[in-house]
Amino acid sequence: MRKNLTGVVLIASLLLQGCGSGLFSVHRPDVQQGNALEDDRIAQLEVGMTPEQVRFLLGDPLLRDPFHGDRRWEYVYYLKPGDGAPERRRVTVYFDQTNRVDRFEDSGLKR
Repeated sequence: MRKNLTGVVLIASLLLQGCGSGLFSVHRPDVQQGNALEDDRIAQLEVGMTPEQVRFLLGDPLLRDPFHGDRRWEYVYYLKPGDGAPERRRVTVYFDQTNRVDRFEDSGLKR
């Protein structure tokens, strides 16, 4: 009887452990969307750059403003690790009339 009770407790604890975040937890893959925005690349972004230079540095924008032509490019990045807090980043690049970078904003931080 004692061996049966120990076995039942052991099996029940293993099954309950499978529902938690422990040895038998379910694997959750990382979810990554948008443009990978690295700090060193954004640090190289400067006022006066051409659209080709910006595209070479950051890649194609995820969003372009349909109302202002190619005057505003949006780069959005989202990473949700399987076991952590999500990371969001947004860089907006504004072009002037001469098709040069006028200014840019990095996640609310204006430069």
